Amino acid sequence: MPDNELEGIARAGAEAATPWTDEPVRIVAYDPKWPVRFEEERAALAALIGDWVVGGIHHVGSTSVPGLESKPVIDILVGIRDLEEPRSCFGRLAAIGYLHAPYRREEMHWLCKPDPSRRTHHLHLVPVDSARFRDELAFRDYLRAHNDVAEEYGALKRRLASGLSKDREAYTDAKTEFIRTTVRQALGEPESD
Repeated sequence: MPDNELEGIARAGAEAATPWTDEPVRIVAYDPKWPVRFEEERAALAALIGDWVVGGIHHVGSTSVPGLESKPVIDILVGIRDLEEPRSCFGRLAAIGYLHAPYRREEMHWLCKPDPSRRTHHLHLVPVDSARFRDELAFRDYLRAHNDVAEEYGALKRRLASGLSKDREAYTDAKTEFIRTTVRQALGEPESD
């Protein structure tokens, strides 16, 4: 393995072990440049880690839904075979500014760019045969197809951000039930009690 990949793995591991200062949650109006920023990053990722990609590189999250206000962070879902094999690409990702964090590690590898205190991109490396991979795409597609649900989600995010701007984890947790309900609708699953 080249030295720069080993350095990147060490850098990513060391920074993941260090307590991070999270950027406050900030919701902004939809920016039509978000899809362009995704395409630029998709091309860079395909060139850099294409060997590990088996299920595509997808724009997900609120910035992928036209008209939906969002945190100004491009969420990217990469379909991988399993959670073990792509560890060897962390050095390459570190070379273009991604930091790996041990967040939801039983589901995915989560990376952010350039820094948790000023984020521009979130990268989710997720096994293609997992519920998480299916659900992220289903949620995005449902919001794109149902403007009323996307508007309801936008209103929820604005309300939560106004009270939880300094607690990203609480903000994310408070959206969970809405997201679960929407994914069930998208997949045609019955409502749970």
